[in-house]
Amino acid sequence: MALSRRTLLGLAAAVPVSAALAACGGSSGPGKGGAATYWYLNGQPQEGVRAGAVDAFNKAHPDTQIEDTTYQNDAYKTKIKTAIGAGQAPTVIWGWGGGTLRAYAEAGQVEDLTPWFDENPDVKKGLFPSSFGAATVDGKIYAMPCETVQPIILYYNKRVFDRVKADPPESWDDIMALVPKFNAKGIAPFALGGQSRWTNMMWLEFLFDRIGGPEVFQAAIEGERNAWSHPDAIKALTALQDLVKADGFVKGFSSITADSNADQALLYTDRAAMMLHGAWSYGIQKADGGDFVSSDSLGFMTFPAVEGGKGDLSNTVGNPAQYLSVSAKASAEQKKTAKDFFATGILQEEEVKQWIGNGSVPIRLGTEKLLAASDNAEFLQFTYDIASKAKVFVQSWDQALSPTAAETLLDNIVKLFQLSITPQQFASNLNAVTAA
Repeated sequence: MALSRRTLLGLAAAVPVSAALAACGGSSGPGKGGAATYWYLNGQPQEGVRAGAVDAFNKAHPDTQIEDTTYQNDAYKTKIKTAIGAGQAPTVIWGWGGGTLRAYAEAGQVEDLTPWFDENPDVKKGLFPSSFGAATVDGKIYAMPCETVQPIILYYNKRVFDRVKADPPESWDDIMALVPKFNAKGIAPFALGGQSRWTNMMWLEFLFDRIGGPEVFQAAIEGERNAWSHPDAIKALTALQDLVKADGFVKGFSSITADSNADQALLYTDRAAMMLHGAWSYGIQKADGGDFVSSDSLGFMTFPAVEGGKGDLSNTVGNPAQYLSVSAKASAEQKKTAKDFFATGILQEEEVKQWIGNGSVPIRLGTEKLLAASDNAEFLQFTYDIASKAKVFVQSWDQALSPTAAETLLDNIVKLFQLSITPQQFASNLNAVTAA
């Protein structure tokens, strides 16, 4: 029953928000017997691990069930904000922490979990310390860190690099020099699901860091006046448009969605040479790419240096973890079920093994031996090293900023990639929504 319901609603992700809310209810409209509700992202292999954790918890707790519903990434971002604003949030709210969580916390829409963590100190001690930054608002914890650490990685196709007799880039100049070589062979230099907007953002995150260091974006987070107009920010925005003008991205990138994984298919089918994407992409390429991963055709590296730039090469960007919050409007019974799920249903042994098997690094401490013994050991160690050795791990911008500023950011990034605004116009538009 749980599986069929999950599949049905997952497939219904594209229905209007109001219909979706009516179909699946929320914590204010409890399911069977007052069961807790839980919405999260679909798409394999991650969906299977999330669903497995729910099924295992429900089996172990027959009297306190969790009813789960899945959505595609972009649809979920719209639905969850609408549901929370309408007082119809699920009991358990899946998210990325940061600015969006702050908005929920300041509006009193999610529960302060600090007392619960104080009562359950072993839960906190078992997780990466770095995972709690994006879960914390004004010194209080409003979310349970979960799942995996997900830095952004530069993937490349070794087969097509061999075909053009080229080496992976070690600098931004190398990237720009590779673009005409791949285009001459009919191979897109970079795959990109540009319609999803946040995929474009990853490029700016790294360029801002490598050129100006993490201080440039931090100034914007802190609301510093004209932060986006910093000379290094303008350099980064200009460098990005230089890459677009040089045909660095696959033709038609603005109409390709990340939810469809079409951008990743371009890489493993040899139609693109490189792709900037999250650590989660490894598992998707392994699952969907035939022998692409097993044949050692997939290469991976961190984003290269920019000549004269100030950012440390160890700096990274991405998701320090994923996060689960509890709706403040849930019933006492639902809240208890959610917290029991956090304590005994999240990152248990079987889930940890599944994340590792899918090529991900769970945020639970003490998994080094499991990582080393995995078929994906090389990639897992690479990811673990990035996350654990980064001097600065910047959270994804659209999560670090407030929801209003994040929407302006994403809209303007699309325009920047389409060359319909200048770097200076981009900076002015962002200064208007982030300045204190």
